[in-house]
Amino acid sequence: MPASDTSSDPDNRPPPNAATRVPPSGTRSGRFSEPMSARMQRFNASVDFDRRLAQADIAGSRAHAAMLAAQRIISDDDLRAIERGLAQIEREIEAGAFEWRHELEDVHLNIERRLTSLVGDAGKRLHTARSRNDQVATDIRLWLRDAIDALGAQLRALRSALVDLASRHVDTIMPGFTHLQVAQPITFAHHLMAYDAMLARDIERFVDCRKRVNRMPLGSAALAGTSYPIDRERVARALGFESIAGNSLDAVADRDFAIEFASAASLVVVHLSRFAEELVLWSSPRFGFVTLADRFCTGSSIMPQKKNPDVPELVRGKSARVIGHLTALLVLMKAQPLAYNKDNQEDKEPLFDTVDTLTDVLAIMTDLVATGLAANVERMRAAALEGYATATDLADYLVRKGIAFRDAHEIVARAVREAESRGCNLDLLPLDALQRFSPLIEADVFDVLTLEGSVASRDHAGGTAPSRVRAAIAAARDDIRSSQ
Repeated sequence: MPASDTSSDPDNRPPPNAATRVPPSGTRSGRFSEPMSARMQRFNASVDFDRRLAQADIAGSRAHAAMLAAQRIISDDDLRAIERGLAQIEREIEAGAFEWRHELEDVHLNIERRLTSLVGDAGKRLHTARSRNDQVATDIRLWLRDAIDALGAQLRALRSALVDLASRHVDTIMPGFTHLQVAQPITFAHHLMAYDAMLARDIERFVDCRKRVNRMPLGSAALAGTSYPIDRERVARALGFESIAGNSLDAVADRDFAIEFASAASLVVVHLSRFAEELVLWSSPRFGFVTLADRFCTGSSIMPQKKNPDVPELVRGKSARVIGHLTALLVLMKAQPLAYNKDNQEDKEPLFDTVDTLTDVLAIMTDLVATGLAANVERMRAAALEGYATATDLADYLVRKGIAFRDAHEIVARAVREAESRGCNLDLLPLDALQRFSPLIEADVFDVLTLEGSVASRDHAGGTAPSRVRAAIAAARDDIRSSQ
């Protein structure tokens, strides 16, 4: 019975510091005068979380074994035995029949021990010319490369959902804010496309990060390389790596790629958290800009009228997890001497949870935007009529009449104060009242004081004019298609 199973039985559990026998294919050898304690086994083991690297580990072992055979370091018979054993292990893992053993520490030794039990000495020869140091660094890169590809597809799906929603609201006017105060009229589509721009940059960062993830450490062995005549380029081609890591010390010690990924992921969740915060605000009765579908909300245990925006609140909250993992990885690496140190066992859980959390957040936000977010058009328009949102348009009107902008700014400030005293918006001030502030104001001023006139006047690349937003939507669709 595995030690992990025995330790779960109160009658058979050894004292925490009692020495227990470790199988001969573990890392314990004749170098040690006593076996590893039960407490140390539990403290040292990573197999509970790093088993998700199993497919990457098997892929790396296949490529490594094929290279060893091609270089005549192992025999063809050994290669065939290794391939047969790895195929059976792969089937066992997929079927949930593989026995993961804590006393074998990690995914790598678990697979190696099972391989040796299946094919004998050939399994023992697989580890020739490699170390767990370059093995685990390779496995993580293979796993993360696939994760980045999957996250990229999710980001494109969210972009598509945002663009589709924006296309239905090109003419929906809402207030744009600075300092959370009404600033100028914009369209809801333009606001949504701001988040599309953020997500487009997020995809670019993942694509760029992937290039540095996709460099192969295998062949660096423990830290200094190997004396065997290996062919690293062959293994890199077999595994789809773009290049090999150039320095053996750096190759096994480097976790920059994981930190860079965590940084890019943190920016994604920051963007999604900002959007989530706006959804929380907009769905409240004080704003009423959007309605969230009931299936994305929860109620209160005491207040029957409540409809809480739990999805955006959780997205906002889970951003803290991802940002925290970035900090953890940075602190993990900051004081490590070269080359590999056991500290790096702690890189996997934050990395795995970053991917898991981001995967869940992107999935639920895509579902919400695509199927559960309705704009309350009239509430948005009514809010845009508050706060003198077209004041800047009046200033621009005066500038076109020949007044310096700073003078125009002061004229409009006095006009706003007059409108406040009357309890009305600028477009409801009589012409004669406006002309008291400047005789250059004429009847055509009301064309620029309307919401539609204000929005339409921003007719330049990146502006909120409906024609420009439609062009931005079309460009975004093209970019999404081309990035697939």
